[in-house]
Formats: sequence, structure tokens, C-alpha cells
Amino acid sequence: MVTKIQISEVGGPEVLTTVDVDLVEPGPGEALVRHTAIGLNYIDTYHRTGLYPVDLPSGLGIEAAGVVEAVGPGVTEVSPGDRVAYGGGPVGAYAQARVMSVAPLVPLPDDIDDLQAAAMMIKGLTAQYLLRQTFVVKPGDTVLIHAAAGGVGLLLCQWAVHLGATVIGTVGNDQKADLARAHGCHHTIVYTREDFAQRVRDLTAGKGVPVVYDSVGKETWEGSLDSLALRGLMVSYGNASGPVPAFEPGVLALKGSLFVTRPTLFSYAATREQLLAMADELFDVVRSGVVKVSVRQTFPLAEAADAHRALEARETTGSTVLLP
Repeated sequence: MVTKIQISEVGGPEVLTTVDVDLVEPGPGEALVRHTAIGLNYIDTYHRTGLYPVDLPSGLGIEAAGVVEAVGPGVTEVSPGDRVAYGGGPVGAYAQARVMSVAPLVPLPDDIDDLQAAAMMIKGLTAQYLLRQTFVVKPGDTVLIHAAAGGVGLLLCQWAVHLGATVIGTVGNDQKADLARAHGCHHTIVYTREDFAQRVRDLTAGKGVPVVYDSVGKETWEGSLDSLALRGLMVSYGNASGPVPAFEPGVLALKGSLFVTRPTLFSYAATREQLLAMADELFDVVRSGVVKVSVRQTFPLAEAADAHRALEARETTGSTVLLP
């Protein structure tokens, strides 16, 4: 029997409940993974609130690290005793252990520890596809990164600087500005007291940036479009402040023939081969020291509701890990 977090209705953090369940033996294509660390991600709050619907009752969480304890018939991708991590798997990571498909499981190198892995699979793979695939950042580019002191934001700042970009980051307060600068961000904008679109124009001699990475959503949408250069790309990959409002495509023409995309990790890591290639590149930049994974908060698994409250109140920085 193992303990897991479950929701039976959508709502605030109070709908998270702790239950004890028995695990079945893994079947074909499955493995039993004993978790050692569990990643907290904003998408977990979307599942909890119903913004991204899940069948109820449901577990929560799509990212964790752990050890394979058993595998089902015919499984060759992993073996008992392997250290593994996953990000983007089916919901249910908020648990001491689980039986799951082996498809999202990535073997962990010895020099990547469990806390790092649980904190970086979703966020790091997201940073990989944003910087290396959605918009291929090149030396000399200037990029705008919203929530630059958040989990994905800190990884984006470091990796973009390594790729030769000048990084402008928005943050909510001076402490977060200090943190973003410590992770390579060249220019920080405290959006709660500054017009970030105007600051971006000032910093780019009026041209704007070729790409905006926006995980905030509703609050930053208009300013993000106004920060783009001609034919710039708006990458909307999150909704921390609420969904982006409906808009007329004609506004993209008026603002400079802009492009908009709403990418997801699930589309970029659609095959196991793609997933492993992305993970290899992520592990390389982490083990080389180019990108440092910052686990800034930990919570016991039983206090997952408090972790959700802190995340939604924007009280967290970097990555947060739940400990089973």
C-alpha cells in the first residue's frame, strides 16, 4: 500500500486529499517506480482547477524521479534498480510509488541527482524545445523571458545566455530581479511598477525583440505583442495569470506581421526517440555547469496543498520539489 494525493472534484488547493492505495503488478509496457522526489509544476494547478480537465477522481503531478522496482512482461527500456525520471507522463506523480507506462521514463546519469531530476524534467525539457526548436536562439539575438525568476525562467536565462543571446527578463519584485540576474539575465524589469513593453523598446533602440517567451498569459499578453519586432514570434506557453483573451488575428498584422504559437512539451516529445534526444541535450548542459538547476523550496508530499498555495501566490522562486 502506498500514499498518494488525489482530487475528486476541481477547485482550490483544499480539494487535494491524501489516500492509501494498493498497487497492481506492472503489465506489458509498464514499470513500478518508487518515487524519491516529485516535481511541482504550474500545470498541476490547471489539472486541479479544471482548466485542463482530467477524469475524476484523479491523481496529480506529471514529473518525478525514482527507482524502478519491477517491470512488466516484454519491457526492455528500463530494468529493476534503474534510476529514472520522467516529465510529461500521465497524471499521478503525487504518490510514493506508481505503476506507469515506460514510454516517458528516462534513465538518469549517475551525475544527475534525484532532486535535480525531479526539478528539471518538465522545466528543462520545456526550456530545450523553446530555445532549440520553437525559436532557435542564435548568438546576437535579444529575447524577452517572462517570469524570469521562476522554474522555467531561470533555466531559460542561463541556457539563452550560453547560446549567445542578450536576455531581458520580467519579474515581480526586486528580490526576484536579483535572482534572475544571478542566473545570467542581462536586464530585469519589475513589471509591477514598470511598463515592460516600453522598457523593451528602450533597451532595443525601438526595434523590439524577435521572440517573447510568455508563461504568464492574460496579464502580459498585450505587452508581449507590443514588445515584438517586425515578424516577431510570440511564444505563449503558460497561463499563470489566466488564459490569454480572445483576439482578432488582424491585430497581428497591425503590430508588424507577428506570429503566435502555443507549444506543448507533449507535441515536441511525441516519440521516445525525440524525448531521449531532448533529455540528452538537457543533461549535457546541466552536467557541464552551463545550466544550474535551482531547487529553492521543498514540501513533504502530504503538504502538497500548501505547495500549490505558495506557487499560485507567486511566493516561490526556481523549482519546488515534493518529498514522498
